Amino acid sequence: MYELKRLSSRTNLVDALERAKHYRDLNQPEEAESICRDVLDVEPEHAGALKTLGLALTDQFPRAWRDLFDEAQRVFARLPSAFERVYYDGVAWERLGKAQLDARQTANAAHAFEHALARYGEALAIDPDATDPVLRWNRCVRVLQKHPDLMTAVEAPHPSVPGFGHYE
Repeated sequence: MYELKRLSSRTNLVDALERAKHYRDLNQPEEAESICRDVLDVEPEHAGALKTLGLALTDQFPRAWRDLFDEAQRVFARLPSAFERVYYDGVAWERLGKAQLDARQTANAAHAFEHALARYGEALAIDPDATDPVLRWNRCVRVLQKHPDLMTAVEAPHPSVPGFGHYE
């Protein structure tokens, strides 16, 4: 039976993580996922590998979100920074919403976008000057505006987030 081989040095970890990012750029998230698992086998709390693994899992949501969403959340929860834990959890919810929208699960998609907006608001509460949560927030709002059926699926408006108010 074949056994996995282990990376042997920290230099290998840096090189491997760069390759994982490259595979994500090439839209080959399974390759990136495998590489990140190799890095985490050597250094289980490697923040860059955790972040890239979580993103590689979310890259696969369009075809396998049911299997991967919980794992992506668990991976992002291991990030060392409170800001990153909250922000990347928002990314997972946003990508789940997009996958559910594509699957025509309108109510579930609306729910996922609501969670994403809440998480981006929390990230901004941690770091009010951060750019990424603002950009992601705005993208979610634009998706909601583009798909009015999502808005009708939301039973109550999302609570206002300091600095933003309602997204309508």
